[in-house]
Amino acid sequence: MAEETLPGTADDDGPDSIVLHVDMDCFYAACERLREPELEGEPVVVGMGYEPGEGHGAVATASYEAREFGVESAQPISTALERLPRIDDLGPDDDPAAAGHYRTVDLEFYKSVAADVKAILHDCADVVREVSIDEAYLDVTDRTAWDLAASGDRTLAEGFARYVKQRIAREVGVAASIGVAPNMSTAKIASDFDKPDGLVVVRPGEVRSFLAPISVEEVHGVGPVTARKLGSLGIDTAGDLAEADASVLEAEFGSRGRELHERARGYDDRAVTPTGRPKSLSRESAFTDPRDDIEDKREVVRALAADVADRARSRGAMYRTIGIKVVVPPFDINTRATSLSGPVDDPELVESVALDLLDAEFAETTVRKLGVRVSKLSFADADQSSLDGWESAEAGETGGDGDERVSDEREATAGDDGDDEPPNTGGEAPSRGGQSSLVEFD
Repeated sequence: MAEETLPGTADDDGPDSIVLHVDMDCFYAACERLREPELEGEPVVVGMGYEPGEGHGAVATASYEAREFGVESAQPISTALERLPRIDDLGPDDDPAAAGHYRTVDLEFYKSVAADVKAILHDCADVVREVSIDEAYLDVTDRTAWDLAASGDRTLAEGFARYVKQRIAREVGVAASIGVAPNMSTAKIASDFDKPDGLVVVRPGEVRSFLAPISVEEVHGVGPVTARKLGSLGIDTAGDLAEADASVLEAEFGSRGRELHERARGYDDRAVTPTGRPKSLSRESAFTDPRDDIEDKREVVRALAADVADRARSRGAMYRTIGIKVVVPPFDINTRATSLSGPVDDPELVESVALDLLDAEFAETTVRKLGVRVSKLSFADADQSSLDGWESAEAGETGGDGDERVSDEREATAGDDGDDEPPNTGGEAPSRGGQSSLVEFD
Protein backbone atom coordinates (compact mmCIF):
# COMPACT_ATOMS: atom_id res chain seq x y z
CA MET A 1 0.00 0.00 0.00
CA ALA A 2 1.51 3.29 -1.05
CA GLU A 3 2.69 5.65 1.67
CA GLU A 4 2.71 8.80 -0.46
CA THR A 5 -0.03 11.38 -0.04
CA LEU A 6 -1.78 13.30 -2.79
CA PRO A 7 -1.17 17.05 -3.01
CA GLY A 8 -3.28 18.89 -0.47
CA THR A 9 -3.76 15.90 1.82
CA ALA A 10 -3.29 16.61 5.51
CA ASP A 11 -0.84 14.36 7.31
CA ASP A 12 -3.46 13.34 9.87
CA ASP A 13 -5.44 11.61 7.15
CA GLY A 14 -2.70 8.99 6.83
CA PRO A 15 -1.88 7.22 3.57
CA ASP A 16 -4.27 7.68 0.66
CA SER A 17 -5.91 4.30 0.87
CA ILE A 18 -9.45 3.96 -0.49
CA VAL A 19 -11.65 2.06 1.95
CA LEU A 20 -15.32 1.23 1.44
CA HIS A 21 -17.53 0.32 4.38
CA VAL A 22 -20.61 -1.51 3.09
CA ASP A 23 -23.55 -1.74 5.49
CA MET A 24 -26.79 -3.40 4.40
CA ASP A 25 -29.91 -1.43 5.33
CA CYS A 26 -32.36 -3.18 7.72
CA PHE A 27 -30.96 -6.39 6.34
CA TYR A 28 -33.27 -8.99 7.90
CA ALA A 29 -36.35 -6.99 6.88
CA ALA A 30 -34.92 -6.54 3.38
CA CYS A 31 -34.46 -10.31 3.10
CA GLU A 32 -38.07 -10.92 4.11
CA ARG A 33 -39.15 -8.54 1.36
CA LEU A 34 -37.20 -10.56 -1.20
CA ARG A 35 -39.46 -13.56 -0.71
CA GLU A 36 -42.56 -11.50 0.06
CA PRO A 37 -42.46 -8.53 -2.34
CA GLU A 38 -45.84 -7.37 -1.05
CA LEU A 39 -44.05 -6.24 2.14
CA GLU A 40 -42.27 -3.48 0.21
CA GLY A 41 -43.11 -0.13 1.80
CA GLU A 42 -44.87 -1.76 4.75
CA PRO A 43 -43.67 -1.68 8.36
CA VAL A 44 -41.80 -4.96 9.00
CA VAL A 45 -40.59 -6.26 12.36
CA VAL A 46 -38.24 -9.25 12.54
CA GLY A 47 -37.56 -10.89 15.88
CA MET A 48 -37.17 -14.10 17.81
CA GLY A 49 -38.51 -15.77 20.94
CA TYR A 50 -41.99 -14.30 20.70
CA GLU A 51 -45.13 -16.22 21.66
CA PRO A 52 -48.58 -14.55 21.55
CA GLY A 53 -49.74 -13.52 24.99
CA GLU A 54 -46.23 -13.65 26.48
CA GLY A 55 -43.70 -10.93 27.08
CA HIS A 56 -40.70 -12.84 25.77
CA GLY A 57 -38.81 -12.12 22.57
CA ALA A 58 -36.93 -9.12 21.21
CA VAL A 59 -36.87 -7.18 17.96
CA ALA A 60 -33.84 -8.04 15.80
CA THR A 61 -34.57 -5.60 12.98
CA ALA A 62 -37.26 -3.04 12.28
CA SER A 63 -37.75 -1.56 8.83
CA TYR A 64 -37.58 2.21 8.49
CA GLU A 65 -41.36 2.30 8.12
CA ALA A 66 -41.69 0.46 11.46
CA ARG A 67 -39.21 2.80 13.14
CA GLU A 68 -41.51 5.70 12.36
CA PHE A 69 -43.95 4.13 14.84
CA GLY A 70 -41.31 3.95 17.58
CA VAL A 71 -40.19 0.36 17.03
CA GLU A 72 -36.50 -0.19 17.82
CA SER A 73 -33.99 -3.03 17.80
CA ALA A 74 -33.80 -5.01 21.09
CA GLN A 75 -37.28 -3.76 22.05
CA PRO A 76 -39.65 -6.41 23.45
CA ILE A 77 -41.71 -7.74 20.57
CA SER A 78 -44.89 -7.41 22.60
CA THR A 79 -44.18 -3.68 22.94
CA ALA A 80 -43.39 -3.36 19.24
CA LEU A 81 -46.62 -5.06 18.22
CA GLU A 82 -48.61 -2.78 20.50
CA ARG A 83 -47.16 0.16 18.63
CA LEU A 84 -47.36 -1.60 15.31
CA PRO A 85 -50.35 -3.97 15.06
CA ARG A 86 -50.32 -6.80 12.58
CA ILE A 87 -52.23 -6.30 9.33
CA ASP A 88 -54.68 -9.03 10.40
CA ASP A 89 -55.70 -7.03 13.44
CA LEU A 90 -56.90 -4.08 11.41
CA GLY A 91 -60.46 -3.45 10.36
CA PRO A 92 -61.45 -3.18 6.70
CA ASP A 93 -61.59 0.62 6.87
CA ASP A 94 -58.22 1.09 8.60
CA ASP A 95 -55.28 2.60 6.76
CA PRO A 96 -52.87 -0.22 5.68
CA ALA A 97 -49.94 2.19 6.18
CA ALA A 98 -50.59 1.95 9.93
CA ALA A 99 -50.26 -1.81 9.86
CA GLY A 100 -47.23 -3.92 10.58
CA HIS A 101 -45.94 -7.36 9.68
CA TYR A 102 -44.04 -9.55 12.14
CA ARG A 103 -41.69 -12.26 10.89
CA THR A 104 -39.57 -14.71 12.86
CA VAL A 105 -35.80 -14.61 12.27
CA ASP A 106 -34.73 -17.06 9.54
CA LEU A 107 -30.97 -16.89 9.88
CA GLU A 108 -30.19 -19.53 7.27
CA PHE A 109 -32.11 -17.62 4.61
CA TYR A 110 -30.42 -14.37 5.62
CA LYS A 111 -27.01 -16.06 5.39
CA SER A 112 -27.76 -17.21 1.87
CA VAL A 113 -28.68 -13.67 0.79
CA ALA A 114 -25.62 -12.26 2.58
CA ALA A 115 -23.44 -14.73 0.69
CA ASP A 116 -24.75 -13.32 -2.60
CA VAL A 117 -23.96 -9.78 -1.46
CA LYS A 118 -20.49 -10.65 -0.22
CA ALA A 119 -19.74 -12.52 -3.43
CA ILE A 120 -20.21 -9.22 -5.25
CA LEU A 121 -17.94 -7.49 -2.74
CA HIS A 122 -15.21 -10.07 -3.32
CA ASP A 123 -15.73 -9.61 -7.04
CA CYS A 124 -15.14 -5.87 -6.70
CA ALA A 125 -12.16 -5.84 -4.31
CA ASP A 126 -8.95 -7.74 -3.78
CA VAL A 127 -9.16 -7.31 0.00
CA VAL A 128 -12.47 -7.80 1.83
CA ARG A 129 -12.97 -8.04 5.56
CA GLU A 130 -16.36 -9.43 6.51
CA VAL A 131 -17.20 -8.26 10.02
CA SER A 132 -20.82 -9.45 10.30
CA ILE A 133 -23.61 -10.96 8.24
CA ASP A 134 -24.50 -7.54 6.78
CA GLU A 135 -21.29 -5.51 7.01
CA ALA A 136 -17.86 -5.53 5.38
CA TYR A 137 -14.82 -3.37 4.64
CA LEU A 138 -13.23 -3.28 1.20
CA ASP A 139 -9.77 -1.98 0.33
CA VAL A 140 -10.08 -0.83 -3.29
CA THR A 141 -6.88 1.24 -3.41
CA ASP A 142 -5.60 -0.79 -6.33
CA ARG A 143 -8.94 -0.76 -8.16
CA THR A 144 -9.76 2.96 -8.38
CA ALA A 145 -8.37 6.40 -7.44
CA TRP A 146 -9.12 9.64 -5.65
CA ASP A 147 -8.66 11.55 -8.92
CA LEU A 148 -11.65 13.39 -10.35
CA ALA A 149 -13.64 11.64 -13.04
CA ALA A 150 -13.81 13.11 -16.53
CA SER A 151 -17.03 14.90 -15.62
CA GLY A 152 -15.08 16.78 -12.94
CA ASP A 153 -17.90 16.65 -10.39
CA ARG A 154 -16.89 13.54 -8.44
CA THR A 155 -14.00 11.20 -7.83
CA LEU A 156 -13.36 7.91 -9.56
CA ALA A 157 -13.72 6.30 -6.12
CA GLU A 158 -17.29 7.58 -5.86
CA GLY A 159 -18.13 6.11 -9.27
CA PHE A 160 -16.65 2.80 -8.16
CA ALA A 161 -18.70 2.78 -4.94
CA ARG A 162 -21.85 3.63 -6.89
CA TYR A 163 -21.13 0.67 -9.16
CA VAL A 164 -20.89 -1.63 -6.12
CA LYS A 165 -24.21 -0.32 -4.78
CA GLN A 166 -25.94 -0.79 -8.12
CA ARG A 167 -24.66 -4.35 -8.52
CA ILE A 168 -25.99 -5.28 -5.07
CA ALA A 169 -29.37 -3.73 -5.84
CA ARG A 170 -29.62 -5.24 -9.33
CA GLU A 171 -28.28 -8.73 -8.67
CA VAL A 172 -29.49 -9.39 -5.12
CA GLY A 173 -32.35 -6.94 -4.68
CA VAL A 174 -31.36 -5.31 -1.38
CA ALA A 175 -30.05 -1.84 -0.58
CA ALA A 176 -26.64 -0.98 0.85
CA SER A 177 -25.28 2.21 2.35
CA ILE A 178 -21.61 2.79 1.58
CA GLY A 179 -19.04 5.09 3.13
CA VAL A 180 -15.84 5.85 1.22
CA ALA A 181 -12.82 7.31 3.01
CA PRO A 182 -9.04 7.01 3.36
CA ASN A 183 -9.40 4.80 6.47
CA MET A 184 -11.66 2.27 8.13
CA SER A 185 -13.09 4.31 11.01
CA THR A 186 -14.08 7.26 8.83
CA ALA A 187 -15.57 4.98 6.17
CA LYS A 188 -17.74 3.33 8.84
CA ILE A 189 -19.02 6.67 10.10
CA ALA A 190 -19.69 7.81 6.53
CA SER A 191 -21.76 4.70 5.73
CA ASP A 192 -24.15 5.59 8.55
CA PHE A 193 -24.38 9.25 7.58
CA ASP A 194 -27.08 9.07 4.91
CA LYS A 195 -29.11 5.90 5.50
CA PRO A 196 -30.95 4.23 3.93
CA ASP A 197 -29.40 3.55 0.51
CA GLY A 198 -26.77 6.22 1.08
CA LEU A 199 -23.38 6.95 -0.44
CA VAL A 200 -21.07 9.35 1.36
CA VAL A 201 -17.54 10.03 0.16
CA VAL A 202 -14.91 11.68 2.37
CA ARG A 203 -11.86 12.64 0.33
CA PRO A 204 -8.29 12.87 1.64
CA GLY A 205 -7.83 16.27 3.22
CA GLU A 206 -11.53 16.47 4.16
CA VAL A 207 -11.57 13.84 6.91
CA ARG A 208 -11.06 16.10 9.88
CA SER A 209 -13.57 18.71 8.74
CA PHE A 210 -16.10 15.94 8.05
CA LEU A 211 -15.67 14.47 11.52
CA ALA A 212 -15.52 17.73 13.51
CA PRO A 213 -19.27 18.45 13.92
CA ILE A 214 -20.48 14.92 14.62
CA SER A 215 -21.39 13.73 18.11
CA VAL A 216 -18.49 12.19 19.97
CA GLU A 217 -20.54 9.02 20.39
CA GLU A 218 -20.38 8.53 16.61
CA VAL A 219 -16.58 8.29 16.66
CA HIS A 220 -15.73 4.66 15.96
CA GLY A 221 -14.88 3.03 19.30
CA VAL A 222 -16.81 5.44 21.54
CA GLY A 223 -19.73 3.81 23.35
CA PRO A 224 -22.34 5.40 25.64
CA VAL A 225 -20.25 5.05 28.81
CA THR A 226 -17.14 6.58 27.22
CA ALA A 227 -19.29 9.32 25.67
CA ARG A 228 -20.63 10.26 29.11
CA LYS A 229 -17.11 10.41 30.54
CA LEU A 230 -15.96 12.54 27.63
CA GLY A 231 -18.98 14.80 28.12
CA SER A 232 -17.95 15.36 31.74
CA LEU A 233 -14.65 16.66 30.33
CA GLY A 234 -16.48 19.09 28.07
CA ILE A 235 -15.94 16.93 24.98
CA ASP A 236 -19.20 16.62 23.07
CA THR A 237 -18.13 16.47 19.41
CA ALA A 238 -15.41 14.78 17.41
CA GLY A 239 -13.95 18.25 16.91
CA ASP A 240 -13.73 18.70 20.68
CA LEU A 241 -12.04 15.32 20.95
CA ALA A 242 -9.55 16.20 18.21
CA GLU A 243 -8.61 19.45 19.99
CA ALA A 244 -8.35 17.86 23.44
CA ASP A 245 -5.03 17.27 25.17
CA ALA A 246 -3.95 13.75 24.23
CA SER A 247 -2.11 13.29 27.53
CA VAL A 248 -5.30 14.06 29.48
CA LEU A 249 -7.22 11.53 27.42
CA GLU A 250 -4.52 8.93 27.94
CA ALA A 251 -4.56 9.54 31.68
CA GLU A 252 -8.34 9.08 31.76
CA PHE A 253 -8.75 6.19 29.31
CA GLY A 254 -5.28 4.67 28.94
CA SER A 255 -3.89 3.89 25.48
CA ARG A 256 -7.45 3.82 24.16
CA GLY A 257 -7.74 7.53 24.90
CA ARG A 258 -4.87 8.36 22.56
CA GLU A 259 -6.33 6.05 19.92
CA LEU A 260 -9.72 7.81 20.05
CA HIS A 261 -7.93 11.16 19.86
CA GLU A 262 -6.19 10.07 16.67
CA ARG A 263 -9.42 8.80 15.12
CA ALA A 264 -11.18 12.08 15.85
CA ARG A 265 -8.32 13.80 14.01
CA GLY A 266 -8.95 11.53 11.05
CA TYR A 267 -6.03 9.18 11.52
CA ASP A 268 -6.51 5.42 11.54
CA ASP A 269 -3.64 3.33 10.21
CA ARG A 270 -5.36 -0.05 10.52
CA ALA A 271 -5.15 -2.08 7.34
CA VAL A 272 -8.18 -3.87 5.93
CA THR A 273 -7.20 -7.50 6.47
CA PRO A 274 -9.00 -10.37 4.73
CA THR A 275 -10.85 -13.00 6.73
CA GLY A 276 -8.84 -16.04 5.67
CA ARG A 277 -8.68 -18.47 2.78
CA PRO A 278 -11.82 -19.31 0.82
CA LYS A 279 -13.67 -22.51 1.59
CA SER A 280 -15.48 -22.50 -1.73
CA LEU A 281 -15.33 -20.95 -5.18
CA SER A 282 -18.58 -20.24 -6.93
CA ARG A 283 -20.34 -18.31 -9.65
CA GLU A 284 -23.97 -17.53 -10.32
CA SER A 285 -26.05 -15.87 -12.99
CA ALA A 286 -29.53 -14.37 -12.73
CA PHE A 287 -32.00 -14.33 -15.61
CA THR A 288 -33.74 -11.07 -16.43
CA ASP A 289 -36.97 -13.09 -16.54
CA PRO A 290 -37.47 -16.53 -14.93
CA ARG A 291 -36.76 -19.38 -17.37
CA ASP A 292 -38.05 -22.94 -17.66
CA ASP A 293 -36.41 -24.03 -20.92
CA ILE A 294 -33.92 -26.77 -20.08
CA GLU A 295 -31.46 -25.80 -22.81
CA ASP A 296 -31.33 -22.21 -21.55
CA LYS A 297 -30.56 -23.50 -18.07
CA ARG A 298 -27.99 -26.02 -19.27
CA GLU A 299 -26.19 -23.36 -21.30
CA VAL A 300 -25.84 -21.15 -18.24
CA VAL A 301 -24.66 -24.04 -16.05
CA ARG A 302 -21.99 -24.96 -18.62
CA ALA A 303 -20.66 -21.40 -18.62
CA LEU A 304 -20.68 -21.19 -14.82
CA ALA A 305 -18.97 -24.58 -14.45
CA ALA A 306 -16.20 -23.61 -16.89
CA ASP A 307 -15.62 -20.33 -15.10
CA VAL A 308 -15.52 -21.87 -11.62
CA ALA A 309 -13.14 -24.65 -12.72
CA ASP A 310 -10.87 -22.11 -14.43
CA ARG A 311 -10.74 -19.93 -11.31
CA ALA A 312 -9.98 -22.92 -9.10
CA ARG A 313 -7.10 -23.94 -11.38
CA SER A 314 -5.72 -20.39 -11.50
CA ARG A 315 -5.57 -20.37 -7.70
CA GLY A 316 -4.01 -23.80 -7.39
CA ALA A 317 -7.13 -25.15 -5.68
CA MET A 318 -8.48 -28.69 -5.83
CA TYR A 319 -12.00 -29.60 -4.69
CA ARG A 320 -13.87 -32.54 -3.21
CA THR A 321 -17.44 -31.30 -3.63
CA ILE A 322 -19.28 -29.98 -6.70
CA GLY A 323 -22.67 -28.36 -6.30
CA ILE A 324 -25.33 -26.18 -7.86
CA LYS A 325 -27.64 -23.49 -6.57
CA VAL A 326 -31.13 -23.01 -8.03
CA VAL A 327 -33.28 -20.04 -7.06
CA VAL A 328 -36.97 -20.52 -7.80
CA PRO A 329 -39.37 -17.53 -7.85
CA PRO A 330 -40.02 -15.62 -5.75
CA PHE A 331 -36.82 -16.44 -3.83
CA ASP A 332 -36.77 -20.12 -2.88
CA ILE A 333 -33.13 -21.21 -2.63
CA ASN A 334 -32.20 -24.83 -3.38
CA THR A 335 -28.68 -26.25 -3.14
CA ARG A 336 -27.57 -29.70 -4.24
CA ALA A 337 -24.09 -31.21 -4.22
CA THR A 338 -22.11 -34.36 -4.90
CA SER A 339 -19.07 -35.37 -2.84
CA LEU A 340 -16.07 -36.96 -4.55
CA SER A 341 -13.75 -39.64 -3.18
CA GLY A 342 -10.80 -37.24 -3.20
CA PRO A 343 -9.68 -33.77 -4.30
CA VAL A 344 -9.59 -33.18 -8.06
CA ASP A 345 -8.86 -30.49 -10.63
CA ASP A 346 -11.16 -31.55 -13.47
CA PRO A 347 -13.18 -28.93 -15.42
CA GLU A 348 -15.05 -31.57 -17.42
CA LEU A 349 -16.17 -33.29 -14.22
CA VAL A 350 -17.43 -29.99 -12.79
CA GLU A 351 -19.61 -29.48 -15.86
CA SER A 352 -20.82 -33.08 -15.92
CA VAL A 353 -21.78 -33.19 -12.23
CA ALA A 354 -23.44 -29.77 -12.32
CA LEU A 355 -25.55 -30.73 -15.32
CA ASP A 356 -26.52 -34.05 -13.74
CA LEU A 357 -27.67 -32.26 -10.57
CA LEU A 358 -29.68 -29.79 -12.66
CA ASP A 359 -31.29 -32.47 -14.84
CA ALA A 360 -32.14 -34.75 -11.93
CA GLU A 361 -34.44 -32.33 -10.16
CA PHE A 362 -34.79 -29.00 -11.94
CA ALA A 363 -35.16 -29.85 -15.64
CA GLU A 364 -38.74 -28.58 -15.78
CA THR A 365 -38.52 -26.04 -12.96
CA THR A 366 -38.89 -22.32 -13.62
CA VAL A 367 -35.76 -20.67 -12.22
CA ARG A 368 -34.69 -17.15 -11.46
CA LYS A 369 -30.99 -17.73 -10.84
CA LEU A 370 -28.45 -20.54 -11.23
CA GLY A 371 -25.07 -21.11 -9.64
CA VAL A 372 -22.21 -23.61 -9.63
CA ARG A 373 -19.83 -24.15 -6.71
CA VAL A 374 -16.78 -26.21 -5.87
CA SER A 375 -15.93 -26.61 -2.19
CA LYS A 376 -13.88 -28.59 0.33
CA LEU A 377 -10.85 -26.92 -1.21
CA SER A 378 -7.19 -27.81 -0.79
CA PHE A 379 -4.38 -25.62 -2.04
CA ALA A 380 -1.09 -26.60 -3.61
CA ASP A 381 0.88 -24.11 -1.50
CA ALA A 382 -0.68 -25.11 1.85
CA ASP A 383 1.35 -27.21 4.26
CA GLN A 384 -0.39 -30.23 5.74
CA SER A 385 -0.66 -28.90 9.27
CA SER A 386 -2.40 -25.68 8.26
CA LEU A 387 -4.68 -27.53 5.87
CA ASP A 388 -5.73 -30.00 8.55
CA GLY A 389 -6.56 -27.18 10.94
CA TRP A 390 -8.51 -25.31 8.32
CA GLU A 391 -10.53 -28.35 7.27
CA SER A 392 -11.25 -29.29 10.87
CA ALA A 393 -12.65 -25.82 11.46
CA GLU A 394 -14.78 -26.13 8.35
CA ALA A 395 -16.12 -29.52 9.39
CA GLY A 396 -17.08 -28.02 12.71
CA GLU A 397 -19.10 -25.37 10.90
CA THR A 398 -20.82 -27.55 8.34
CA GLY A 399 -21.14 -30.91 10.05
CA GLY A 400 -19.28 -32.72 7.29
CA ASP A 401 -20.19 -33.18 3.67
CA GLY A 402 -21.29 -36.72 3.00
CA ASP A 403 -24.79 -36.03 1.73
CA GLU A 404 -25.89 -34.86 -1.70
CA ARG A 405 -27.98 -32.13 -0.13
CA VAL A 406 -25.56 -29.50 1.07
CA SER A 407 -25.65 -28.55 4.74
CA ASP A 408 -27.72 -25.46 5.42
CA GLU A 409 -24.77 -23.92 7.22
CA ARG A 410 -23.37 -21.75 4.44
CA GLU A 411 -19.60 -21.61 3.99
CA ALA A 412 -17.70 -18.36 3.57
CA THR A 413 -17.49 -17.10 0.02
CA ALA A 414 -14.27 -16.84 -1.92
CA GLY A 415 -12.54 -13.77 -3.14
CA ASP A 416 -12.39 -12.99 -6.84
CA ASP A 417 -9.68 -12.06 -9.27
CA GLY A 418 -11.49 -8.94 -10.36
CA ASP A 419 -12.42 -9.92 -13.90
CA ASP A 420 -15.73 -8.08 -13.61
CA GLU A 421 -14.39 -4.71 -12.56
CA PRO A 422 -16.37 -1.72 -13.82
CA PRO A 423 -14.91 -0.50 -17.11
CA ASN A 424 -15.36 3.16 -16.16
CA THR A 425 -15.27 4.03 -12.50
CA GLY A 426 -16.01 7.62 -13.36
CA GLY A 427 -19.48 6.89 -14.74
CA GLU A 428 -22.60 5.04 -13.79
CA ALA A 429 -22.47 1.28 -13.49
CA PRO A 430 -22.73 -0.29 -16.93
CA SER A 431 -26.22 -1.52 -17.76
CA ARG A 432 -26.69 -5.14 -18.71
CA GLY A 433 -29.46 -6.75 -20.70
CA GLY A 434 -30.38 -10.41 -20.45
CA GLN A 435 -28.33 -12.29 -17.90
CA SER A 436 -26.59 -10.43 -15.14
CA SER A 437 -22.84 -10.61 -14.85
CA LEU A 438 -21.29 -13.72 -13.37
CA VAL A 439 -20.84 -13.45 -9.62
CA GLU A 440 -19.89 -15.81 -6.84
CA PHE A 441 -22.42 -17.45 -4.62
CA ASP A 442 -22.28 -19.44 -1.44
